[in-house]
Amino acid sequence: MKVTLIKGDGIGPEVISSACKVINAVCPDIEYDEVGVELKDDEPVIEPIISSVKKNKIGLKGPITTPIGSGFRSINVSLRKELSLYAGVRPAKSYDKDIDIVVIRENTEGLYTGIEYPVGNDAFCAVRVITKDACNKIVHFAFEYARKNKRKKVTAIHKANILKLTCGLFLDTARNIALDYPDIEFEDKLIDNTCMQLAKKPNVFDVIVTTNLFGDIISDLCAGLIGGLGVASGANIGDECAVFEPVHGSCPKYAGLNQANPIATILSGAMMLKYIGKNKEAEKIENAIISLLKKGVKTKDLGGNYTCSQMTDEIINELQI
Repeated sequence: MKVTLIKGDGIGPEVISSACKVINAVCPDIEYDEVGVELKDDEPVIEPIISSVKKNKIGLKGPITTPIGSGFRSINVSLRKELSLYAGVRPAKSYDKDIDIVVIRENTEGLYTGIEYPVGNDAFCAVRVITKDACNKIVHFAFEYARKNKRKKVTAIHKANILKLTCGLFLDTARNIALDYPDIEFEDKLIDNTCMQLAKKPNVFDVIVTTNLFGDIISDLCAGLIGGLGVASGANIGDECAVFEPVHGSCPKYAGLNQANPIATILSGAMMLKYIGKNKEAEKIENAIISLLKKGVKTKDLGGNYTCSQMTDEIINELQI
């Protein structure tokens, strides 16, 4: 089994190294095809990554910095679009609270198409693209995910009272597809009300399906409910291939300091193992992390004092018990 490995930048190489060590502790037969991002004329060259993922069908990726306000377009967004990784899957499960939510985010369109243009002096417009095809794919994916994983409810999140065409299309699609899944409860909620409900009673949510920007925001909110981005894993899945990565960013100011929390990336690796059918191995990793957190073995972001490398070693030791 060969996996495309994209270490990323910032804290990426550290957390990816941790994930590979833990993965290989339970699956020593996995090999890695390492590829990176190079800049040419200040623009990223991502063709080697695309080629490798298409060949191997699976990738494990660290965070990559996206310039804010200027510079090149997000490499993360470009990879999802080029590889047709239309489903962003972001679990949010707490090990000490009654929270177990999976956010399923449309990954390829919405405001993240990056279509912007000036409409006057110091005024700009961003175009939100929502298509029937993408709505169909992501909603079907959410219901199939719920059925496969024995989930009971799917909630579609929208703002169709204001965005009547774009969110209206998404909502109509979700309502129609829900009729094909009578075994799964369906509801829809406005995005603003959802944020309030998540803060007050997150345990009423199960599977959430929504559009690109809303999904990005909600998944970070859910990460805050379970301890932060340091424990928030993620996957980008398409019909042909998948890339697994933590929800958090590259945190450049912490690069090389051995302070990053590797759990989100390790859990993303566990998601990857489940994707390729190694469920027992994935569960071993998850159980080891749960056991350590219950014992109080935590990195600084979780209130502990373990470094990235120490946390990694503790997880590996726990796997051997």
